[in-house]
Amino acid sequence: MFNIRKRIVTDEENRPVEVLIDYEDWCRVEEALKLHDKDARPIDPSRHAGKLKWGEDAVAYQRRVREEWGR
Repeated sequence: MFNIRKRIVTDEENRPVEVLIDYEDWCRVEEALKLHDKDARPIDPSRHAGKLKWGEDAVAYQRRVREEWGR
């Protein structure tokens, strides 16, 4: 795509907290996003509406998954 000159700002513990980029680079990013946005089809959120058919108790599922995370 293109190179972006950036400066990473860190906190007292040297963890990254923000990124600074030149305004000129930001304008190029915005322009690229606008061009990409025009090509995208709008998403119809109603296609995701409805109920799920779930085969087990939701609380039991949550406990089982949390136990798996703890391993």
